[in-house]
Amino acid sequence: MTARQVLRWTALAAGTVLFLYPFVWLLSASVKPRAQVFDNLLIPRTWAWDNYVEIWRAAPVAAWLLNSVVVSLAGAVAVTLTSSLVAFGFAYFRFPGRSAFFGLVLATMMLPAAVTMIPVYLIWNSVGLAHTQVPLWAGNLFGSAFYIFLLRQFFLGLPREVFEAARVDGANHWTLFWRIAVPLCRPALIVSFVFELKAGWSDLLKPLIYLRDPALYTLPRGLKALSDQFGQAGEQRWEIVLAGSVITTVPLLIVFFVAQRHFLAGITTEGPKASR
Repeated sequence: MTARQVLRWTALAAGTVLFLYPFVWLLSASVKPRAQVFDNLLIPRTWAWDNYVEIWRAAPVAAWLLNSVVVSLAGAVAVTLTSSLVAFGFAYFRFPGRSAFFGLVLATMMLPAAVTMIPVYLIWNSVGLAHTQVPLWAGNLFGSAFYIFLLRQFFLGLPREVFEAARVDGANHWTLFWRIAVPLCRPALIVSFVFELKAGWSDLLKPLIYLRDPALYTLPRGLKALSDQFGQAGEQRWEIVLAGSVITTVPLLIVFFVAQRHFLAGITTEGPKASR
């Protein structure tokens, strides 16, 4: 092994330890008794598995988990489907002003979320849905500029001759999209889906704004409630809060490992250098 390879593997090992240490510490602290939570030992002197039993007793974690699954899946499916439709339209169709319209779509990424927060809330409140789970995911039905840009680059990389041959065989535009473009760009669609799934799963701001009923809480909102009850301003039972953090984190790790091959393929594939 050469010196360059040794240096490379050393750097990779150091980076791995750097990224894994916080999660390993979280796992360790979540199974410690209250007095030992912050002793910084990765192997607990005393194991307190009852922390995970206590959190299920202290809060409706199962309901919060189900709410998070429903909201994050609905948002991920909605934004992936709608963004891919818009992206395919920008990539395949030729019409006057296409570049200008696409530029306007990308310009929406420059708007901070705080600018639209109040108007969006007023819209949901006017239709009577402000205190439901609908605002947490329904906005994704209108697509996302980031995912539209990402997917358009993949669609532009597909040979146009394939679509023209399908048109000669009688395929309509929906068939071109669903039967040809979607299968060929599956890695990019999986990347969009996983990104939005992660965003929806870990989102705290929207649940804080819209959710009032504890039965409707998602896991991040429920974890905030647990932090208020057992954390700094509460009973100082950080082991309960940390156990809740582990329960919130583990499902995302499972999703990543299941979709890892397609996910990595999607983020490492380069789009074309110029539009066709």
